Amino acid sequence: MRAMNALPAPVSAARLLVGRDDELAVLRRTYGETLEANEPRIVTLVGPAGIGKRALIDALASDIRGSRFGACVYRGEPGREGSAYGAFARLLRSRFGLADLRAPEAARAEIRKQVSAVLGDRRVGDVCYFLGELMGVEFPGTPLTRAVLDDATQARTLRRTVLRSFIEADATHRSICLIFDGLHAMDEDSVELLEHLLDGLRGRILVLAAARPDFLSRHPEWTERGGSRHRVLEVGPLTEEDSITLLRELLAPCRGGPPARLIEAGVNMAGGAPGLLEHIVRVFLDAGVLRDDPEAPGQWRVDLERLGGARLPLTVEDAVSVRIAALSPSERRLLEHAAAMGSVFWLGGLVALLRIDREAPEFWNEEAGADVETTQRVLDGLVARDYVLRLPDSSFSDEVEYVFKHNLERETIARLTPVAAARRYHQTIADWLSQKAGVRNQEEHTAMLARHLERAGSPMSAAFTYLDAGRIARDHFAAKRADEYYKKGLELLGGADARRRLEALHDHGGLLVLLGRTDEALAAFREMLAIAYRLGLPSKGGAAHNRIGRLHRDTGSFALAEKHLTTALYLFESVNDTRGVASCRDDIGKLLWMRGEYRAALDEMRKALEMRKQIGDGRSIALSLNNIGLVWRDHGRVGKAREALEAALTIRRELGDPLGIVESLNELAELALDQGDPRGALELLEEAYTTASEIGEHNRIAVVLINMGDAYLRLGRVDRSLEVFTRAEELCEEVGDKLHLGEAKRGLAKAYLAKGELKKAREAIKRSVDLFGQVRSKPHLAVALRTLGEVTGAGAWGDGHELRAVDYFLRSIAICKEIGNEIEVAKSYRAFSAFVERSPHYRNNADILREAQKLAAMADEIFQRHRLETSSRPR
Repeated sequence: MRAMNALPAPVSAARLLVGRDDELAVLRRTYGETLEANEPRIVTLVGPAGIGKRALIDALASDIRGSRFGACVYRGEPGREGSAYGAFARLLRSRFGLADLRAPEAARAEIRKQVSAVLGDRRVGDVCYFLGELMGVEFPGTPLTRAVLDDATQARTLRRTVLRSFIEADATHRSICLIFDGLHAMDEDSVELLEHLLDGLRGRILVLAAARPDFLSRHPEWTERGGSRHRVLEVGPLTEEDSITLLRELLAPCRGGPPARLIEAGVNMAGGAPGLLEHIVRVFLDAGVLRDDPEAPGQWRVDLERLGGARLPLTVEDAVSVRIAALSPSERRLLEHAAAMGSVFWLGGLVALLRIDREAPEFWNEEAGADVETTQRVLDGLVARDYVLRLPDSSFSDEVEYVFKHNLERETIARLTPVAAARRYHQTIADWLSQKAGVRNQEEHTAMLARHLERAGSPMSAAFTYLDAGRIARDHFAAKRADEYYKKGLELLGGADARRRLEALHDHGGLLVLLGRTDEALAAFREMLAIAYRLGLPSKGGAAHNRIGRLHRDTGSFALAEKHLTTALYLFESVNDTRGVASCRDDIGKLLWMRGEYRAALDEMRKALEMRKQIGDGRSIALSLNNIGLVWRDHGRVGKAREALEAALTIRRELGDPLGIVESLNELAELALDQGDPRGALELLEEAYTTASEIGEHNRIAVVLINMGDAYLRLGRVDRSLEVFTRAEELCEEVGDKLHLGEAKRGLAKAYLAKGELKKAREAIKRSVDLFGQVRSKPHLAVALRTLGEVTGAGAWGDGHELRAVDYFLRSIAICKEIGNEIEVAKSYRAFSAFVERSPHYRNNADILREAQKLAAMADEIFQRHRLETSSRPR
């Protein structure tokens, strides 16, 4: 038996630099730029498997750790079976040093201590909660986290913000290097979160990422993340000269030096791939071409006569096949069991698989458990020969966890396993997993169990388990991963269990709304409605109609929205579903408000408020009061609007709801702006900005800044207005909020127009219109078209474009009429009239002047009817 089959560590380390001086120089220079500029830099290394990306990253990481700057290096790699946010779970567990802390309370204490050291006393509970979710460590909820539990969009945005803010705060103490290896195998939630970080990070942070070329094919926008701070480094094959140098170093233990024939054989086969050169040396060892020299420990004897019989690999895949062929039957069977378990596996699971065909002993004593020690010995040998690695910690506290050293070997072994045998393995693994404590409480383990059940040929059990995994992932705001689980679960479930299908369709539909996939969400809710109707379930049917109605309302299809919402109300009332009725009335009130039917809107919202008071739900009560305040504001009843909005603010302060507080302050500021009090509005907005900044909620900060920009513009402080709108624009781009980005762009257009910079105004308003078209928001699009008319009328495209300006105003009016919002119709009437009266082009056109005066009078009549002051400015 061979005494060794792994490459000596010092020799393996030497390959970090061979032939890679230029690439390593780029990485070192980039790190220097990070320190010098005090801002992030990003490098993505791209190349095929075995080309040496990891070696370059490890070399730079070693440099950074040993530098005088005291930098920290944290590594994130794909999680088990692509579990949601797996890369960030590993990175953060590395950051907080949780490998040796298995007890949950010890892990919580360590995280809390380190977060406090970075942030002081600022929102430690909120940060621990969201970071803990990523690491699988539970923390008690806080007022903020409880406030966003029912709003997956806000929760996901807030978690992004908390993570980014913590990393940035951490980087103020010392520079940080974040390593993300294996982008091609990373789950989509991790990729999306990483993209968000790349676009928004600030501070002394270097991000190193490694990917195979297919990743860029699937994510073509990746290279644009981070803008000019991001460079892509393609890692190609070594030259023949460098390949010879590397192979000589790998074969340095050869007594008397490596023979030229051995060097030539290896270099000819490797094609410049360092990883393949290492595999070739292992093949030499397995084939007996290289053997330990008993007379000189640590050195090899070379037997060139065996070289002809050695099967030298042409590719990395070929090298893997050779390595597998070198396994003994017991080793091969054990790795076959491990490969069925997945990229990671556990000693206990392997023992269960080995016992499949064994008779149970009459007495389960120490002797009967000897197979555990035997399995452990075989694993130790495989560790020594670089097939598997033993991990320092395990996701199951009572188990020893291993991982395949080379995932391609696992994939090959799994592919070679007979189908019938694999099915038995998966059933045994599922049975073993289902007995482990807490398996069904974690998304990663629940999804793993579902996959094994599916592969074992148990579709119903797999379906239920996939749906459970989807629910857990959704509750932890891993939207993309949850979507995958729900789709898989629903596909396997078919029509077998109507109750579970109804629940899953409702939850999956809500998830699709969050992901912006409106048509798919509508399909899910319509299927839910069909099942509810067939089974005679009014409450479920009401819920489906309600969600369909809200989708139509939010995309501007008000007539369809009304039909679905009133039907939902009827169904909820038929079964005395008080919460459903209250929610429906509030939704109908919002629809009526958006159509400008303020009296009817108030009536519905008041009914919803009274019902919510009976239920005693403080957050819902505050929401109803806030909505009522907005209707009163648009209805011109300033006193009543302020009363309702301040009542909502009081409740939200009592509940400790910071997001609600920011919303209420923002609405009160908008009321002040409507009343011509921009200074009073700024006072409210400053408090809202401070509160939103404390919790790091960039989405809410952006909304506040948009109103701040409007206030400064009304005060005549145009330059300050531009600064604020620009910051709002940056934040919206960071969080991917297209709706408010459109509002920020519209604000910029108005500010540039006031400053006379017509070209910039033109570009900003064009982008605003495009964004509102993308999100299919007709109300916002109508307002943006009105502003586009104003910008065009001011000459942003030069002379001769008056007809285009008129067209924009008419399109704005048409959309406002289509959605039934009379107030916005009146505002567009006014804007059109003001343009005509100012335009030299129409100065002598009596017909159009008469039409403009007519529309201005109609606007006055509408405003008077709605009791708004005729001097009210369009926003």
